[in-house]
Amino acid sequence: MRLLVIANLASGLGEGMVYDFMRAFAEDGDEIVIRYSDGETDLRTFLADADRFDAVVASGGDGTLSMVTYLLADTGIPIVPLPAGTANLLTLNLCSPAEPHAIAQMLREGRVMDFDLGEVTLADGDRFGFMMMAGAGYDASIMKDAESGKKLLGQMAYFTSAVANATPQVATFRLDLDGEDVLCTGVGVLIVNFAKIQFDVPVIHENKPRDGLFDVVVLKTKDAYGLIPALFAAILDKSGDFPTRADAFTVFQAAEISVHADPPLQMQFDGEATGQMTPFSARVLPRAARFVVSEECVRTYR
Repeated sequence: MRLLVIANLASGLGEGMVYDFMRAFAEDGDEIVIRYSDGETDLRTFLADADRFDAVVASGGDGTLSMVTYLLADTGIPIVPLPAGTANLLTLNLCSPAEPHAIAQMLREGRVMDFDLGEVTLADGDRFGFMMMAGAGYDASIMKDAESGKKLLGQMAYFTSAVANATPQVATFRLDLDGEDVLCTGVGVLIVNFAKIQFDVPVIHENKPRDGLFDVVVLKTKDAYGLIPALFAAILDKSGDFPTRADAFTVFQAAEISVHADPPLQMQFDGEATGQMTPFSARVLPRAARFVVSEECVRTYR
């Protein structure tokens, strides 16, 4: 096989995983091309000849994986996520292994599935792709403040940031959901493609990242403490009881969304606090992302 490996050396704590993966995968006759990024390089230059390879291995955090996926949207080129970031939520949601030898075996087995991809358009016309979630408000504040602690604390940096931001800005949201106007108040809005967040907690009851629709979640509480019952409900979701979260969340579905907030709020895409502000719009690119997947992933999402 011919593999193109994109390795973001600035991601998380998994810098050495990419080398372990290549040693585990390589057999007689294989060709592996590795291209390194420090997190600042325009990955378009790295992926210009991606169609010459059998698969692209994206080594980095969720932001790196989403960028590679967006640049390869609708090409049919299989992508192998190599979780070298802090949270690695895409790997979690895809039910993919985290160990290099198991990832190499998964690639040899050759299963692929196509998933929806999100595209965000900012007020200035710039566009970004996301696989997990885009959001504005409380979640973006958590991502921004967790940045400095991720190297030391790992995923616990998100928890400490959530506690430190216990009283987030309350805003009035004007949403356009496939042409229907909705007015609501809360501390944040999440545009959800894949639903599991840190510590394997599902934001919504049932996740269908191949149905051509986003789940749009409005965080209605006035402070972070109001989200605690919803957090426990989300944990109990794993039992199949699906307890209500109506006091904290309102959930809509749409394929095209626009979000205005008063006052304007910070934004994040797949855990990356970009410094951008509302308003923004988002749309689904149906089944535009092709991933190499595990048997468990096929059972979960088929």
